[in-house]
Amino acid sequence: MTVAGYLAVDSGGSGLRVAVGVPGRAPAAQRESREPVRTGARGIDPAHLMAQLVPLARALTDEAGVGALDTAVVGAAGFASLGDGLRAELPDALARELDVQRVALAADAVTAYVGALGPRPGAVLAAGTGLIAVGTDLTSWRRADGWGHLLGDCGSGAWIGRAGLEAALRAHDGRDGGSTPLLDCAEQQFGPVRGLPGQLYPRADRPAVLASFAPRVAACAGHDPVAADILRAAARHMAESAAAVCPANGTPQVALTGGLFRLGDPLLVPLREELAARLPHARQVPAEGDPLHGSVRIASDLAAGRLTLPGESTMLCVISVRRD
Repeated sequence: MTVAGYLAVDSGGSGLRVAVGVPGRAPAAQRESREPVRTGARGIDPAHLMAQLVPLARALTDEAGVGALDTAVVGAAGFASLGDGLRAELPDALARELDVQRVALAADAVTAYVGALGPRPGAVLAAGTGLIAVGTDLTSWRRADGWGHLLGDCGSGAWIGRAGLEAALRAHDGRDGGSTPLLDCAEQQFGPVRGLPGQLYPRADRPAVLASFAPRVAACAGHDPVAADILRAAARHMAESAAAVCPANGTPQVALTGGLFRLGDPLLVPLREELAARLPHARQVPAEGDPLHGSVRIASDLAAGRLTLPGESTMLCVISVRRD
Protein backbone atom coordinates (compact mmCIF):
# COMPACT_ATOMS: atom_id res chain seq x y z
CA MET A 1 0.00 0.00 0.00
CA THR A 2 1.38 3.41 -1.03
CA VAL A 3 1.71 5.84 1.87
CA ALA A 4 1.06 9.48 0.97
CA GLY A 5 3.48 11.87 2.61
CA TYR A 6 4.27 15.55 2.98
CA LEU A 7 7.20 17.73 2.00
CA ALA A 8 8.10 20.57 4.39
CA VAL A 9 10.62 23.27 3.48
CA ASP A 10 12.28 26.13 5.33
CA SER A 11 14.07 28.46 2.91
CA GLY A 12 16.21 31.00 4.74
CA GLY A 13 19.37 33.02 4.59
CA SER A 14 21.64 29.99 4.97
CA GLY A 15 19.90 27.67 2.50
CA LEU A 16 17.12 25.09 2.49
CA ARG A 17 16.07 22.73 5.24
CA VAL A 18 13.79 19.98 3.99
CA ALA A 19 11.78 17.27 5.74
CA VAL A 20 9.59 14.42 4.49
CA GLY A 21 7.13 12.47 6.58
CA VAL A 22 3.62 11.12 6.99
CA PRO A 23 0.84 13.35 8.37
CA GLY A 24 0.38 13.01 12.10
CA ARG A 25 3.94 11.84 12.67
CA ALA A 26 7.30 13.51 13.13
CA PRO A 27 9.41 13.81 9.96
CA ALA A 28 11.00 10.52 8.95
CA ALA A 29 13.94 12.14 7.16
CA GLN A 30 15.57 15.59 6.93
CA ARG A 31 18.32 17.17 4.84
CA GLU A 32 19.61 20.64 4.09
CA SER A 33 21.46 22.65 1.50
CA ARG A 34 23.96 25.39 2.26
CA GLU A 35 23.10 27.70 -0.65
CA PRO A 36 20.52 30.48 -0.14
CA VAL A 37 17.90 30.78 -2.87
CA ARG A 38 18.66 33.66 -5.23
CA THR A 39 16.47 36.71 -5.67
CA GLY A 40 16.06 38.55 -8.96
CA ALA A 41 13.81 41.03 -10.74
CA ARG A 42 10.70 39.01 -9.83
CA GLY A 43 11.82 38.35 -6.28
CA ILE A 44 12.67 34.87 -4.97
CA ASP A 45 13.82 32.72 -7.91
CA PRO A 46 11.50 29.67 -8.21
CA ALA A 47 13.80 27.88 -10.67
CA HIS A 48 16.77 28.13 -8.32
CA LEU A 49 14.65 26.92 -5.41
CA MET A 50 13.42 23.93 -7.41
CA ALA A 51 16.92 23.08 -8.62
CA GLN A 52 17.99 22.62 -5.00
CA LEU A 53 14.74 21.19 -3.67
CA VAL A 54 13.92 18.43 -6.15
CA PRO A 55 17.04 16.26 -5.58
CA LEU A 56 16.68 16.64 -1.81
CA ALA A 57 12.96 15.79 -1.91
CA ARG A 58 13.48 12.69 -4.07
CA ALA A 59 16.29 11.40 -1.88
CA LEU A 60 14.25 12.01 1.28
CA THR A 61 11.16 10.31 -0.18
CA ASP A 62 13.20 7.16 -0.80
CA GLU A 63 14.86 7.38 2.62
CA ALA A 64 11.53 7.83 4.43
CA GLY A 65 9.82 5.02 2.51
CA VAL A 66 7.06 7.38 1.39
CA GLY A 67 5.38 6.38 -1.86
CA ALA A 68 4.09 9.80 -2.92
CA LEU A 69 4.17 13.41 -1.80
CA ASP A 70 0.59 14.70 -1.81
CA THR A 71 1.26 17.88 0.17
CA ALA A 72 4.07 20.44 0.14
CA VAL A 73 4.62 23.45 2.38
CA VAL A 74 7.33 25.98 1.57
CA GLY A 75 8.16 28.69 4.10
CA ALA A 76 10.44 31.30 2.57
CA ALA A 77 12.32 34.30 3.89
CA GLY A 78 11.19 37.38 1.97
CA PHE A 79 7.97 35.76 0.73
CA ALA A 80 5.75 38.65 1.87
CA SER A 81 7.48 41.18 -0.37
CA LEU A 82 9.42 39.01 -2.85
CA GLY A 83 7.07 36.07 -3.41
CA ASP A 84 5.38 36.89 -6.73
CA GLY A 85 7.50 34.42 -8.70
CA LEU A 86 6.93 31.64 -6.17
CA ARG A 87 3.16 32.16 -6.19
CA ALA A 88 3.09 32.15 -10.00
CA GLU A 89 5.35 29.18 -10.71
CA LEU A 90 6.12 26.98 -7.72
CA PRO A 91 2.81 25.07 -7.33
CA ASP A 92 2.85 23.84 -10.96
CA ALA A 93 6.56 23.07 -10.74
CA LEU A 94 6.03 20.97 -7.60
CA ALA A 95 3.16 19.12 -9.27
CA ARG A 96 5.22 18.48 -12.40
CA GLU A 97 8.41 17.33 -10.68
CA LEU A 98 7.11 15.69 -7.50
CA ASP A 99 3.42 14.96 -8.27
CA VAL A 100 2.27 17.19 -5.40
CA GLN A 101 -1.48 17.97 -5.25
CA ARG A 102 -1.70 20.60 -2.47
CA VAL A 103 0.79 23.40 -1.90
CA ALA A 104 1.01 25.97 0.87
CA LEU A 105 3.38 28.90 0.42
CA ALA A 106 4.18 30.91 3.53
CA ALA A 107 6.30 33.74 4.83
CA ASP A 108 9.03 32.49 7.12
CA ALA A 109 7.46 34.63 9.85
CA VAL A 110 4.33 32.45 9.59
CA THR A 111 6.26 29.18 9.78
CA ALA A 112 8.23 30.60 12.72
CA TYR A 113 4.92 31.46 14.40
CA VAL A 114 3.39 28.03 13.79
CA GLY A 115 6.56 26.30 14.90
CA ALA A 116 6.58 28.27 18.13
CA LEU A 117 2.87 28.34 19.04
CA GLY A 118 0.93 26.16 16.63
CA PRO A 119 -2.59 27.23 15.55
CA ARG A 120 -3.25 29.39 18.62
CA PRO A 121 -3.89 33.14 18.94
CA GLY A 122 -0.87 35.09 20.06
CA ALA A 123 2.35 36.77 18.96
CA VAL A 124 5.84 35.54 18.15
CA LEU A 125 9.05 37.54 18.10
CA ALA A 126 11.51 36.05 15.61
CA ALA A 127 14.93 37.58 16.19
CA GLY A 128 18.36 36.90 14.79
CA THR A 129 20.36 39.20 12.57
CA GLY A 130 16.99 40.82 11.77
CA LEU A 131 13.73 40.97 13.68
CA ILE A 132 10.05 40.60 12.91
CA ALA A 133 6.95 40.21 15.07
CA VAL A 134 3.93 38.30 13.77
CA GLY A 135 0.59 37.75 15.43
CA THR A 136 -2.84 36.35 14.71
CA ASP A 137 -6.29 36.07 16.24
CA LEU A 138 -6.88 33.18 13.78
CA THR A 139 -8.90 35.44 11.47
CA SER A 140 -6.03 37.52 10.04
CA TRP A 141 -2.28 38.00 10.31
CA ARG A 142 -0.48 41.07 11.63
CA ARG A 143 3.23 41.78 11.27
CA ALA A 144 5.46 44.51 12.65
CA ASP A 145 9.00 45.54 11.70
CA GLY A 146 11.10 43.22 9.58
CA TRP A 147 12.12 46.24 7.49
CA GLY A 148 15.83 45.45 7.37
CA HIS A 149 18.78 46.97 9.16
CA LEU A 150 18.61 50.36 7.41
CA LEU A 151 14.92 51.04 8.07
CA GLY A 152 14.06 48.92 11.09
CA ASP A 153 14.74 45.48 12.61
CA CYS A 154 14.76 47.41 15.88
CA GLY A 155 16.19 45.33 18.72
CA SER A 156 17.70 42.75 16.36
CA GLY A 157 21.23 41.41 16.41
CA ALA A 158 22.28 43.94 13.78
CA TRP A 159 20.62 46.74 15.77
CA ILE A 160 22.35 45.73 19.02
CA GLY A 161 25.69 45.33 17.28
CA ARG A 162 25.44 48.71 15.55
CA ALA A 163 24.47 50.42 18.84
CA GLY A 164 27.41 48.76 20.57
CA LEU A 165 29.83 49.90 17.89
CA GLU A 166 28.43 53.42 18.04
CA ALA A 167 29.08 53.46 21.79
CA ALA A 168 32.63 52.24 21.11
CA LEU A 169 33.22 55.06 18.62
CA ARG A 170 31.81 57.60 21.08
CA ALA A 171 34.36 56.43 23.63
CA HIS A 172 37.10 56.68 21.00
CA ASP A 173 36.07 60.28 20.24
CA GLY A 174 35.51 61.30 23.86
CA ARG A 175 31.82 61.99 23.28
CA ASP A 176 29.07 61.43 25.85
CA GLY A 177 27.47 57.99 25.83
CA GLY A 178 30.66 56.16 25.04
CA SER A 179 31.76 52.81 26.46
CA THR A 180 35.39 51.97 27.03
CA PRO A 181 34.64 48.24 27.52
CA LEU A 182 32.83 48.17 24.18
CA LEU A 183 35.69 50.07 22.55
CA ASP A 184 38.10 47.42 23.82
CA CYS A 185 35.83 44.67 22.49
CA ALA A 186 35.48 46.37 19.11
CA GLU A 187 39.24 46.65 18.70
CA GLN A 188 39.69 43.02 19.73
CA GLN A 189 37.18 41.91 17.09
CA PHE A 190 37.78 44.37 14.25
CA GLY A 191 41.13 46.01 14.90
CA PRO A 192 41.64 49.79 15.20
CA VAL A 193 38.20 51.42 15.08
CA ARG A 194 39.32 54.03 12.59
CA GLY A 195 39.15 51.24 10.04
CA LEU A 196 35.56 50.24 10.86
CA PRO A 197 33.84 52.25 8.10
CA GLY A 198 36.03 50.65 5.47
CA GLN A 199 35.28 47.20 6.88
CA LEU A 200 31.52 47.69 7.10
CA TYR A 201 30.16 50.01 4.45
CA PRO A 202 31.24 48.13 1.28
CA ARG A 203 30.07 44.73 2.49
CA ALA A 204 26.94 43.03 1.21
CA ASP A 205 26.73 41.06 4.47
CA ARG A 206 26.84 44.20 6.63
CA PRO A 207 23.85 43.16 8.82
CA ALA A 208 25.56 39.89 9.74
CA VAL A 209 28.83 41.67 10.53
CA LEU A 210 26.99 44.13 12.79
CA ALA A 211 25.12 41.27 14.47
CA SER A 212 28.41 39.49 15.16
CA PHE A 213 29.14 42.21 17.74
CA ALA A 214 25.89 41.65 19.68
CA PRO A 215 27.36 38.87 21.88
CA ARG A 216 30.11 41.30 22.94
CA VAL A 217 27.46 43.80 24.02
CA ALA A 218 25.72 41.09 26.07
CA ALA A 219 29.03 40.00 27.62
CA CYS A 220 29.69 43.58 28.78
CA ALA A 221 26.20 44.23 30.12
CA GLY A 222 26.93 42.89 33.60
CA HIS A 223 29.61 45.49 34.30
CA ASP A 224 29.01 48.24 31.73
CA PRO A 225 25.90 50.43 32.13
CA VAL A 226 26.08 51.57 28.49
CA ALA A 227 25.91 47.98 27.23
CA ALA A 228 23.10 47.19 29.68
CA ASP A 229 21.17 50.23 28.42
CA ILE A 230 21.55 49.06 24.82
CA LEU A 231 19.97 45.71 25.68
CA ARG A 232 17.18 47.38 27.64
CA ALA A 233 16.47 49.59 24.63
CA ALA A 234 16.45 46.50 22.40
CA ALA A 235 13.96 44.86 24.76
CA ARG A 236 11.69 47.93 24.56
CA HIS A 237 11.74 47.85 20.77
CA MET A 238 10.93 44.13 20.73
CA ALA A 239 8.06 44.55 23.16
CA GLU A 240 6.67 47.42 21.07
CA SER A 241 6.60 45.16 18.01
CA ALA A 242 5.00 42.29 19.93
CA ALA A 243 2.35 44.62 21.33
CA ALA A 244 1.56 45.89 17.83
CA VAL A 245 0.63 42.41 16.57
CA CYS A 246 -0.71 40.62 19.66
CA PRO A 247 -4.50 40.11 19.87
CA ALA A 248 -6.05 42.52 22.36
CA ASN A 249 -8.65 40.09 23.68
CA GLY A 250 -8.56 36.77 25.47
CA THR A 251 -5.36 35.25 26.80
CA PRO A 252 -3.02 35.09 23.82
CA GLN A 253 0.36 33.41 24.05
CA VAL A 254 3.67 35.14 23.35
CA ALA A 255 6.80 33.22 22.36
CA LEU A 256 10.36 34.02 21.34
CA THR A 257 12.23 32.24 18.57
CA GLY A 258 15.56 32.76 16.83
CA GLY A 259 19.25 32.74 17.56
CA LEU A 260 19.40 36.20 19.15
CA PHE A 261 17.82 34.89 22.33
CA ARG A 262 20.91 32.79 22.94
CA LEU A 263 22.34 36.04 24.36
CA GLY A 264 20.57 34.91 27.54
CA ASP A 265 19.61 36.86 30.64
CA PRO A 266 21.19 40.22 29.72
CA LEU A 267 18.52 40.45 26.99
CA LEU A 268 15.83 38.07 28.24
CA VAL A 269 15.37 39.59 31.70
CA PRO A 270 14.55 43.11 30.47
CA LEU A 271 12.53 41.69 27.56
CA ARG A 272 10.31 39.62 29.84
CA GLU A 273 9.77 42.69 32.02
CA GLU A 274 8.82 44.82 29.01
CA LEU A 275 6.45 42.16 27.66
CA ALA A 276 4.73 41.80 31.02
CA ALA A 277 4.25 45.58 31.23
CA ARG A 278 2.95 46.02 27.68
CA LEU A 279 0.96 42.78 27.38
CA PRO A 280 -0.37 42.00 30.86
CA HIS A 281 -3.22 39.92 29.37
CA ALA A 282 -0.84 37.66 27.43
CA ARG A 283 0.96 34.55 28.67
CA GLN A 284 4.66 34.16 27.89
CA VAL A 285 5.45 30.58 26.86
CA PRO A 286 8.52 28.78 25.48
CA ALA A 287 8.63 28.21 21.74
CA GLU A 288 7.72 24.63 20.88
CA GLY A 289 9.77 24.44 17.69
CA ASP A 290 11.49 26.28 14.85
CA PRO A 291 10.32 27.37 11.35
CA LEU A 292 10.88 23.92 9.80
CA HIS A 293 8.73 22.48 12.59
CA GLY A 294 6.14 25.08 11.61
CA SER A 295 6.20 23.93 7.98
CA VAL A 296 5.74 20.33 9.16
CA ARG A 297 2.75 21.33 11.31
CA ILE A 298 1.11 23.19 8.44
CA ALA A 299 1.73 20.24 6.10
CA SER A 300 0.20 17.73 8.52
CA ASP A 301 -2.89 19.88 9.10
CA LEU A 302 -3.29 20.65 5.40
CA ALA A 303 -3.02 16.98 4.45
CA ALA A 304 -5.62 16.08 7.10
CA GLY A 305 -7.99 18.84 6.03
CA ARG A 306 -7.86 20.64 9.37
CA LEU A 307 -5.81 23.75 8.61
CA THR A 308 -7.39 26.60 10.60
CA LEU A 309 -4.82 29.34 10.04
CA PRO A 310 -5.95 32.44 8.11
CA GLY A 311 -5.03 32.61 4.47
CA GLU A 312 -3.52 35.78 3.00
CA SER A 313 -1.66 35.99 -0.29
CA THR A 314 1.51 37.50 1.19
CA MET A 315 1.52 35.47 4.40
CA LEU A 316 0.01 32.03 3.80
CA CYS A 317 -1.66 30.87 0.60
CA VAL A 318 -2.93 27.37 -0.16
CA ILE A 319 -3.19 26.15 -3.76
CA SER A 320 -4.70 22.93 -5.10
CA VAL A 321 -2.91 21.81 -8.24
CA ARG A 322 -4.80 20.05 -11.00
CA ARG A 323 -2.84 17.25 -12.63
CA ASP A 324 -3.56 16.12 -16.18
